[in-house]
Amino acid sequence: MILYDLGIWSYRQGVRLASLTGNSKARHLDAGLKETWAKLRSFSENAEGRKTVWIHAASLGEFEQGRPLIERLHRDNPDFRILLTFFSPSGYEVRKNYAEADCVCYLPMDTPRNVRRFLKLANPAMAIFVKYEFWLNYLSELRKRGIPTYLISGIFRESQLFFKPYGSVYRKALEAFTHLYIQDEGSRNLLEGIGIRNTTVAGDTRFDRVTDIMRTVKPNPTLDRFCGTSEQRFSKDWAKSERNLIFMVGSSWSEDEDIYLDWLRKTKGIKGVIAPHEFDDARLRLLLEKLSGEGILLSEAQKNPETLERKKVLIIDCFGLLASAYSYADVAFVGGGFGAGLHNINEAAVYGIPVFYGPNHSKFIEAKEMKTIGGGLAVDSRQDFEATADRLISHPEELRERGIKSKDYISSKLGATDIIYRDLFHFESTRKTK
Repeated sequence: MILYDLGIWSYRQGVRLASLTGNSKARHLDAGLKETWAKLRSFSENAEGRKTVWIHAASLGEFEQGRPLIERLHRDNPDFRILLTFFSPSGYEVRKNYAEADCVCYLPMDTPRNVRRFLKLANPAMAIFVKYEFWLNYLSELRKRGIPTYLISGIFRESQLFFKPYGSVYRKALEAFTHLYIQDEGSRNLLEGIGIRNTTVAGDTRFDRVTDIMRTVKPNPTLDRFCGTSEQRFSKDWAKSERNLIFMVGSSWSEDEDIYLDWLRKTKGIKGVIAPHEFDDARLRLLLEKLSGEGILLSEAQKNPETLERKKVLIIDCFGLLASAYSYADVAFVGGGFGAGLHNINEAAVYGIPVFYGPNHSKFIEAKEMKTIGGGLAVDSRQDFEATADRLISHPEELRERGIKSKDYISSKLGATDIIYRDLFHFESTRKTK
């Protein structure tokens, strides 16, 4: 543990240094960590006798996984207070004003002193970690204090430290969990192999989340104008050249753009909507340059809607729109699979459309399963993508059939939130009604 603690301390010093040298993520994290203790003191002082459920999400993706449970808890158990913590600025900066949590803050660095101070102020009756994040000092102290601790939507792979001969410290950390709600049988088997049997295969709460979004999606005037309203799109058949096919790209990186961008520009009868994963000024400027005058930012189009008439590609340069924007698509490409790792393909698939993605998707069960059933289209190169995309748009029946398979797949995976909520909060709900 000495080396672990030294690593945590060194990381914190690295954040401070990177912040001073102009790194924007480090600057946000450094500033946010400095605000955390004041937020927690205020949260502690206003407890008013209510119990606290602490929910930790590493970043925005994990937050979206935990969100169905958070919102169910907020709605059905208002006597609980919700403390939501993040580790990454990409989660905290987007959701720091999330209304359904009583307090949102960064998680203090995992040093023994910080952990004791955090738990004293937070005083959680229950701790819930979403998918990942195994902080050794937090888990050890939670266990020592007898605080029920849960993992939801967990996923485990043989390559992780828990399953290595030298991973005994991390295996010990898993014993802090009162129960682990995991996504698949493969994870259960791996955990049983190291003696962890307090598990339930509940599935992935992301399927519930994307379905909730799909059911409540609202029209966007700018996307309506660019793509056509739902009535216009469903009354016309793009295959007969009566309207443009809408090719939607979510969480796009420059590596992804090397795969699809030339095809999008040169293919007739198609319009594109691109939501870059990051959209700082330099990133947007580069993307617009690649489009050679054929692209426009959403923010600009909102100011001058008539400019949309001359553009082939609309670039979404804001947070919060991507998941509902997929509702305008006929086919999607989800980014990350040609880089660090695939982003959320469920957000697109729920609308009944086929989804392209790159080869780096081995960590994602849904990518492998959707590929098997035909709703997911995993491509390895630009040539592979172009050949598959050309075939797909030339065969509209295949496109529709693959889309149906995507939607059916999402529907078959619903229910994880119900399983977890009933287990964790049924007793409290029952007791209150007596």
